[in-house]
Amino acid sequence: MKDVCMFEFVSDVLNLKQMDSAEQGRQPLSSTGAGVVPISRVLPDVANESEPHIGGTLDRVGMSGVELVLRLRDAAGEVFRTPARADAAVSLDNERVKGIHMSRLFLSLNNRLADAELSMSVVNEILQDFVKTHADMSSNSYLTLKYEHSMKRPALLSDHSGWRAYPVTIQSAYQQGQFRHQLTVQLTYSSACPCSAALSRQLIQQAFERSFGDRSELSHDEIFEWLGTPDAILAVPHSQRSHADVTVELEEGVDEFPIETLIDYLERVIATPVQTAVKREDEQEFARLNGANLMFCEDAARKLKAALDSYEGVKDFRVEINHLESLHPHDASAVASGSRS
Repeated sequence: MKDVCMFEFVSDVLNLKQMDSAEQGRQPLSSTGAGVVPISRVLPDVANESEPHIGGTLDRVGMSGVELVLRLRDAAGEVFRTPARADAAVSLDNERVKGIHMSRLFLSLNNRLADAELSMSVVNEILQDFVKTHADMSSNSYLTLKYEHSMKRPALLSDHSGWRAYPVTIQSAYQQGQFRHQLTVQLTYSSACPCSAALSRQLIQQAFERSFGDRSELSHDEIFEWLGTPDAILAVPHSQRSHADVTVELEEGVDEFPIETLIDYLERVIATPVQTAVKREDEQEFARLNGANLMFCEDAARKLKAALDSYEGVKDFRVEINHLESLHPHDASAVASGSRS
């Protein structure tokens, strides 16, 4: 009984001491084998409090695939939100620092993009935040944003329209006090094979010869009627869905990402972008456009290269073409690049 009373008395004394120390702004106390000692409220920080076993600088350290929501404004002035993923990093220039502060990168991204529309100035602020929050260890910073940019597209002839989602990648860097920005957009279009078209025309000519080879004169009506028969289109050129991944490095004087203007410009050049809403008149016009714009992958690459050579605000560019062949189990590809620096 005496032991129980003594235990309760010691416990009460410890509790009173802890309450008194909390009121005076001191750390709480804990009973150990060595007596009463303070309980630390400071969380361990391994990255700051220890050195690496193997020293050395690193080009980039950070996070990849960070989930975000971006606020964007379309050509009509409407603001919309879209999910995105980000890669964020800084250089590790101090070889004695064990690790960077990952949470600071995340919080900068999260805070800057929470309510602000995506713009080049916001991206620049984020890059500067990355360096400022790592001033003792980093001088360069990097940010990549990947998302799908929604644009409403009208039908070719009818009064209908629909939405397209264009994959977009923004790659930005802050190095030696200078900003660099690259913009990548992916176009999807139809490519009809010139060789297949020529072979198809030859077969149609042979069919015409079989039907009228023994006649020296034909009336307009006879020819017109024959052109509407299956024999007049017994062969069609193969076409396929195709992709153009276009990357441009923006000049220093450019102050906004020209996402929609670049997409519009390149689709006009390629001439056969895939469609959304399609009625019969739209499909017929699409067939006409394919026939008027036959192209190998080389043709597509050259068309876009020539177009980018004269596009304002672009310092360097790279075009990668992939035609997802309907004739082969493999794809046809081409790459073109240019520099105006």
